[in-house]
Amino acid sequence: MTHVVCEPCSGCKYTDCVVVCPVECFYEGDQMLYIHPEECIDCEACVPECPVEAIFHEDNVPEEWKSYIELNAEKAESDECDVITEKKEPLADK
Repeated sequence: MTHVVCEPCSGCKYTDCVVVCPVECFYEGDQMLYIHPEECIDCEACVPECPVEAIFHEDNVPEEWKSYIELNAEKAESDECDVITEKKEPLADK
């Protein structure tokens, strides 16, 4: 199982979550972060760190955001996103 970054991250892109991730499974897109489903170890360390509550366990993703499960997998595996491991200024503060 994995965790999924959902709609609340879009346009915010807080990176508090990436600092606590022990396996570096977060990937940075232009507008939000994504979690690689095959790299996530389901430790839940990222969940309480997200100030906008955008990270959900795959089984608990709200119905209206179910498409983010596939979106995270697609984006994290694409060449357009790079691994992110350090905290950056969020889009919400720019």
